[in-house]
Amino acid sequence: MSKAPADPPVNTRFSDLKLSEELRTTLDALGYERPTPIQSQAIPFLLEGRDLLGHAPTGTGKTAAFALPLLSRLDLGNNCVQVMTLTPTRELAIQVAEAFQRYASKLRGFRVLPIYGGQDYGGQIRQLKRGVHVVVGTPGRVMDHMRKRTLKLGGLQALVLDEADEMLRMGFVEEVEWILEQTPPKRQMALFSATMPPQVERIARRHLNNPCEVSVKARTATADTIRQRYWPVSGLHKLDALTRILEVEDFDAVLVFVRTKVATVELAERLEARGYAATALNGDMAQPQREQTIERLRKGALDIVVATDVAARGLDVGRVSHVVNYDIPYDAEAYIHRIGRTGRAGRTGEAILFVAPRERRMLNVIERATRQRIDELVLPTTETVNNKRIAKFKQTITDTLAAGELAFMQSLVEQYQQEHDVPAVEIAAALARMSIGDKPLLLTSDNGKPRKSGRDFRDERGAPPSPKGRARRERRDPEPGMERFRIEVGHNHGVKPGNIVGAIANEAGLDGEHIGQIDIQSEYSLVDLPEGMPRDVFKDLKRVRVCGEALNISRAGQKRAAKPGKKRPSTKPPKGKGKSKGKGKRKDKGKKKPPKRKKPRNLP
Repeated sequence: MSKAPADPPVNTRFSDLKLSEELRTTLDALGYERPTPIQSQAIPFLLEGRDLLGHAPTGTGKTAAFALPLLSRLDLGNNCVQVMTLTPTRELAIQVAEAFQRYASKLRGFRVLPIYGGQDYGGQIRQLKRGVHVVVGTPGRVMDHMRKRTLKLGGLQALVLDEADEMLRMGFVEEVEWILEQTPPKRQMALFSATMPPQVERIARRHLNNPCEVSVKARTATADTIRQRYWPVSGLHKLDALTRILEVEDFDAVLVFVRTKVATVELAERLEARGYAATALNGDMAQPQREQTIERLRKGALDIVVATDVAARGLDVGRVSHVVNYDIPYDAEAYIHRIGRTGRAGRTGEAILFVAPRERRMLNVIERATRQRIDELVLPTTETVNNKRIAKFKQTITDTLAAGELAFMQSLVEQYQQEHDVPAVEIAAALARMSIGDKPLLLTSDNGKPRKSGRDFRDERGAPPSPKGRARRERRDPEPGMERFRIEVGHNHGVKPGNIVGAIANEAGLDGEHIGQIDIQSEYSLVDLPEGMPRDVFKDLKRVRVCGEALNISRAGQKRAAKPGKKRPSTKPPKGKGKSKGKGKRKDKGKKKPPKRKKPRNLP
């Protein structure tokens, strides 16, 4: 095994690497100039067709490290699957597929397909028949397609295991081993892992051919001058929450990040309607218009710019005091680029991240990549917002009095007072009401109160409660539209809420936020799910495994399913001889028999 230099040249540019001309053009358009350490080490080896073992944590740019060289070696005239990447979760599969598509934007006819559980087989099969060059998928669904022979890998040139340690920790060992043994022996292979547990080392020794080894360490990648906070999206609409934050934060200029061009326009218009000097910044804007927008922001004619990642690259405006991640970024690297727009040249800056329940895994990824803990932001209460509004209103009066030139208005007020015999304070109140228009000065409700759970939004590490400890809280009935289910895993199996949410969300195709309360006991757990779950989804969930145990899901109160490993008596009445066991099955000599489909859990 050969090792790359520990300290690659710091002045390496993407133009120095032997990537295709189309990829270099795309990278220029995206604003990428210099590769990260993992990219500068890995890309040359992968371009040569070598196998690679990469020690790289999330947020170091490893997706581009394998996607760019493998795209450079594609034969776009051949519509067979030439590159396949295995990822532990469907979220990462989507993210990696989108990265391939983004980098290949200048490659005419390029097609990539993410395949994962919880998605309709039919659509995936149609696209596979049509022909794709790159497949990115989770091991369980990839194995299913291989067994059905809807995913054919005879032309596979390269295989990537991304986040291998996470994949094996989640119970994909048998699936990964089986998939690797079905791929062509002469294919190139790259394995990326943040850590090297024994299982990962065994796979590397067995399946990598004289690999090059590259390694980078995580570092604190964000400035110490930036205070980072996150708001767990709950209760309030994101726009209302953003408005509250803007009302109480002392900001100079704000850069708000969203994912799409359409969202930049929609959010900017809504902020304008609420009285803010806001505009959009996206890739559809002509260069003169973009420059004009940045100049207006720099001079103070604009206070808020709503932008996409690509449009904001290279933006350097000293006034930007706050960066708001309205939509969570797809990876930690994008987050680091985003918040780097504030806290520059020794100034302090504020970074705020909106995190929906289903996105909490990305929050953990960002914290690991930046090696900094992000504190929770407590959303301002109605009272706090109202106090701030009153203070601003009083300050407006003070500033107007200080500006002077009120003689004419004073004479009008005195004239009105004499004509109508109305006290001056009532006239002042009427004028104040006129100045604010139809918009009420004070908020009247508090839908965004801080959560009272007392548990950190991200914390999945809580120890199981002592059976002799404090009395349990009374268990609430399911919310309307929800139904309670029992699953046969609990504290004694090492299960945590994130394991349950991830497994169910992946197989049932639910967003994590639609999964209700979870009550973990020693040997089982109760979880609230939406009513009317389809029969086939319910059947699949019975076989899902968490911490090595089958969920064996059943409606709470029903008779429990038998424990895994114990034979259950047949419930089918004898009806003649039935079907022969081996009918329609095909034997493949020399090939290892696929492991029994064990639907592994996916963390959120």
